Parts: sequence; C-alpha cells; structure tokens
Amino acid sequence: MPDDGQTARSGGISRRNALIGGVLACASGFAFLRQPAIANPAIPEAAFEKWVPDSFGRWSSISQAGVVLPPPDSLRDRLYDNLVTRVYSASGSPSVMMLLAYNNVQDGVLQVHRPEVCYPVGGFQLSDTRAVDVEVSGRRIPANFFTATGPDRLEQVQYFTRLGDAFPRTWAEQRLAVIRANLAGDIPDGMMMRVSTLGIGANEAETLLDNFTRAFILHSNSKLQHLLLGGSSSKGPSA
Repeated sequence: MPDDGQTARSGGISRRNALIGGVLACASGFAFLRQPAIANPAIPEAAFEKWVPDSFGRWSSISQAGVVLPPPDSLRDRLYDNLVTRVYSASGSPSVMMLLAYNNVQDGVLQVHRPEVCYPVGGFQLSDTRAVDVEVSGRRIPANFFTATGPDRLEQVQYFTRLGDAFPRTWAEQRLAVIRANLAGDIPDGMMMRVSTLGIGANEAETLLDNFTRAFILHSNSKLQHLLLGGSSSKGPSA
C-alpha cells in the first residue's frame, strides 16, 4: 500500500491534505457567515430633506446659505448620501445654522468628517474641543463644543455624531464603534448633527445651541428622530 507521499506524487489526495483542505473550507465558510452586513437601507435625498422641518417651536428656516460645508474631495458624494443645511431664526435670539449629514454605510473607510476637519480647511482657527452633553427625553447624548475664529466671523459650534448605537466624541472612538459593530456582524450607519451661531460668547452659545438641538429633535418626526438618536429596536426608518 503506498504511503501518503507516494499518493500525493501519483496525483491522489492524501489524508493529511484532505484534512487540511476541510479545515480551511470550514474556516472560509465561517468567515463568510461572519462577514458584516449593511444594517440600514439608503434613504432617498428627497425623503430625507422632507423630514427636516422648515419650522418647529419658535424657530423658522430663513436660508440655506452661510453654513460651513465639509471640504470637497473625491469621497464627498459617498461620505454624505444625505446632506441638508438650514439657517433658523427666532424672535429675540441669534440665528442658528444647522447641518445634518447621514450615510447608511460606515465601514472604517467611509466615515463622516468631523467638524474639526471642515473648519480649518475654511481658514478658521479652532479652540480646544470640549465635551458637553445634550439631554433629550431623559437620554444624555455625548456631544462636542468648540469656538471657530475666522477672518470675518466668530462661530460657536456644537455637534454630535452617531454610529450605530454609539455616540463617539473622537476619531478613535468613532473607529472603535465601527469595529465593534463589525464584530457583531453589522456595518453601521452614521449621522451627524452640527449647530452653530455667530457673534456671542461661548457660555451663551452653549445654552442656545443646547436648547435648539433639544427642541429640534423633540419636534422632528419619528424617522428623523431615529436617525438622530438611533436605537437597537429597529434596523432604521424606511423611506
């Protein structure tokens, strides 16, 4: 009876090679089954824009101009499937500029640009970013606040980002949120809400922007609220 080496040399498959092949096939099948899947459907632009209210509470939209936009690059269209800007006004208060950016795929390569990237590209000098919280319906949403100083304006900026069920404050936390979702078998979606105002101090602006953000979320429809706040009970809103 020929040994394993003789069988291999004569064109047959040895028991050892068959065992190795079986192990590799099982590993490949397991890896395929564990491959992350897109967890949320894409949202048509028209539907997303329709969800953003023109007015809520005491605030009314007056313009879409003047908002600092993410820097243009080859990935911009893929980074932001949905990008909406508004300027809101209310009697007795400074105007508030708002940007909403959403993408249903955050895979470690495509991730929303954080405002600390956008503003320096526009010629702004930034203060240190500090952590703040936005309380909405008993939930505490981790957010960031900084001051952007430009050649012709002083802008106070507050924002938060959501990736899946996480609210990362830094790039490192953002990457970690993607990794954790991938290990759970999902490719998460990503949402950013950025609000800002001009010409007032940081303390006054923080109160204004915090109240604006809370009111905006509370007055938004359930589909936009889901995108802003997330939630594990649903795989996302349908258009």
